[in-house]
Amino acid sequence: MLTMKAGKVSFEESIAEAVIKTGKCVGCGTCVLVCPFSCLEYGEERPNLVKECKVCGICAQACPQYDFPLSKIENFVFGRERKPDEAFGIYRRLALARATDKQILEKCQDGGAVTTLLLFALRNGIIDGAIVAKSEREKPFYPHPTLATTTDNILQAAGTKYFYSPNILAIAKALEQKIGKVAFVGTPCQIRAVRKMQFAGLKKYVTPLKFLIGLACSECFIYDGLMKQHIIGKLGVDPNCIKKVNIKGKMLLTLESETVAIPLTEAKQYARKNCRLCEDFSSELADISVGGLGLEGWTFVIIRTGQGEELFSNAEKAGAIITKEASAETNALNLLTKLSGKKRTAAKEVAK
Repeated sequence: MLTMKAGKVSFEESIAEAVIKTGKCVGCGTCVLVCPFSCLEYGEERPNLVKECKVCGICAQACPQYDFPLSKIENFVFGRERKPDEAFGIYRRLALARATDKQILEKCQDGGAVTTLLLFALRNGIIDGAIVAKSEREKPFYPHPTLATTTDNILQAAGTKYFYSPNILAIAKALEQKIGKVAFVGTPCQIRAVRKMQFAGLKKYVTPLKFLIGLACSECFIYDGLMKQHIIGKLGVDPNCIKKVNIKGKMLLTLESETVAIPLTEAKQYARKNCRLCEDFSSELADISVGGLGLEGWTFVIIRTGQGEELFSNAEKAGAIITKEASAETNALNLLTKLSGKKRTAAKEVAK
């Protein structure tokens, strides 16, 4: 683990030297968000120093790749550290969930659990908005950070994109618009960034965030490589004709009249290299973690905190989602354990 120097440290001495130069930057944009002097700008999935650093040290306090105190943050979030047999992190309940709203089921990735929870929270005044990843028709499936404050906005963001969206940057929009209660949906590295900001006491940025929904993530892909070179260039598929992209042993492109399969060995050549250093598959520090895990029409849900349990249970009681016990799907549970271990082991090998 990298060790933070005592006192204030500059961007060049900390993140630039120990994270960017060594290839450990995940491109989350947290340092750009928290810089109080606007010394950093986000470009090409990394921070760029655009004026002289004022050596406040705040970026180093927030960066999830610089001196991340995992055991301390586990204690901060859960009141204890993870036990050796908790292969995919601390949790209170495992469940399979499926939306009951047909409109959500038409747009969602698997069971529509994330979209349902966000809409339930919005309609019941639990949140005023949600930070999500949304793509535009001009560039299908290419996501960008979005602050969604309406039902339509949230529905438009439904579904997995498989390309990286620095959702942390949308926290700035929530602050600008003075949105007081926000749900945050993000990848494991982004959930870690929020937790590190909370742990560091950077209240300005984290106070609006009422609960965190973490996505299970093996890796993200490079858009120009996978979409432009392979899907458009090699396969001749128009991305505007793709209704859904999913991974179920293979990468599956659902079109109007057929499904095109891409072997994962081919897709992985376009994976982001910086994802190889991430050891967290299931967003182990989130309030609620979700993933497909080979299921058809259901979302695998890991409820981790009391806050997450309250939201999920209320949505369940209200009939917004139907559930069944995760023990009914042993294959999904085994896959969760396998992928969690595989990602952790792979990250340690790369870091050597």
